[in-house]
Amino acid sequence: MTLTAQPLRLSTAQPDFEARFAERLHWSSETDHAIEQRVADILADVRQRGDAAVLEYTARFDGLRATGVAELELSQADFKAAFDALPAAQREALQSAAARVRRYHEAQKKANGESWSYRDEDGTLLGQKVTPLDRVGIYVPGGKAAYPSSLIMNAVPAHVAGVPEIVMVVPTPVRGSVATGGVEGGSGAATATRGERNELVLAAAHVAGVTRAFTIGGAQAVAALAYGTATVPKVDKITGPGNAYVASAKKRVFGTVGIDMIAGPSEILVLADGSTPADWVAMDLFSQAEHDELAQSILLCPDAAYIEAVQVAIHRLLPTMPRAAIIAKSLNDRGALILTRDMDEACAISNRIAPEHLEVSSAEPHRWEPLLKHAGAIFLGAYTSESLGDYCAGPNHVLPTSGTARFSSPLGVYDFQKRSSLIEVSERGAQTLGAVAAELAYGEGLQAHARAAELRLPTVPPMRGDAR
Repeated sequence: MTLTAQPLRLSTAQPDFEARFAERLHWSSETDHAIEQRVADILADVRQRGDAAVLEYTARFDGLRATGVAELELSQADFKAAFDALPAAQREALQSAAARVRRYHEAQKKANGESWSYRDEDGTLLGQKVTPLDRVGIYVPGGKAAYPSSLIMNAVPAHVAGVPEIVMVVPTPVRGSVATGGVEGGSGAATATRGERNELVLAAAHVAGVTRAFTIGGAQAVAALAYGTATVPKVDKITGPGNAYVASAKKRVFGTVGIDMIAGPSEILVLADGSTPADWVAMDLFSQAEHDELAQSILLCPDAAYIEAVQVAIHRLLPTMPRAAIIAKSLNDRGALILTRDMDEACAISNRIAPEHLEVSSAEPHRWEPLLKHAGAIFLGAYTSESLGDYCAGPNHVLPTSGTARFSSPLGVYDFQKRSSLIEVSERGAQTLGAVAAELAYGEGLQAHARAAELRLPTVPPMRGDAR
């Protein structure tokens, strides 16, 4: 039987071009519920039973049986033996490809977020084009719990990145409404002006250059930005903090749009050597505890007397705080004052925690800073309160939480840009790269890849079979 291939033929002049083109581009990321549940069960089982669960599933799904996971680990000797066993052409192709990829990414590391390119010895151009996103959505908590600072932290870097359209959503709940998945409290024109509009947020939108804004919040606002409606434009990325419903919605629309992060409760970790006034540190702990009951405030210090002084300050200052009840519950449920052997140990514990905000409240902050690897933001010295970073120091206050600072970064210009690789292979370069690509493609059993490279060689060799 003769196989044929007939790609869809379209013309932009066709009346139904947009609909047919969109249908061809469509790919559903929806996963069967049974698969989602099965994956959730496996994740929970591995988290609980560890190696035993991994062995069981590997045997069930891969047919690979072992008495311990250690038997499934590959060694450096395995890697070297596999390399040595390859034909010389494949070894050379691997080394050549790795060297070129390394050189490219070394150039990328030095680019500092700008477009760049270079030509290699045979005239081939390689580079990266950095462009802003077309449209972003920023979520700003609204009502009485309003955060104009969050608006600035999200909108300004988007502007700097060159994003032409910034769409803000901010809930303006009616007084006394009940927050569920979104914001309740009436509908229609009769109630549209009765919401809790925060003028400071609206003023910040003016200062930060927000393009459009809608008084919607909750999961419905995230959905509107992600999918677009007749009124709300679809965006490319959603950033900004929200409640648990907003966080869940952002997680679910990821893939349809980009998101900044899934933020957890606020965190502060203070490394203190005892040289900072105890009242200052106590208030710094309060500064995060007042966000909500789940916020976490921790002090690490090698001086027992100083820790006691901070505890005394907490008792004395707490009654003066308007949000004392929230602060007290946060500190009681999640706070900690920890005596360490020394500051070195405090730094090591800090790296394990990877906090959102890390204050180095020390007379010698630069002595300890090199030891600190994981934190969303590091505040150096007694005069650098975390609250300055929240509002006006300059660096972004949208930071990774819940230990994710081990692998993620603060919000920044780079979150509102995307990078496209640039490749222009010269005729001479195609001779070298074509041979390397064909060798590796045959090794992977992808003959069309290999042939596409070989057809550009001066002398086209016979096509090989599966070389795996």
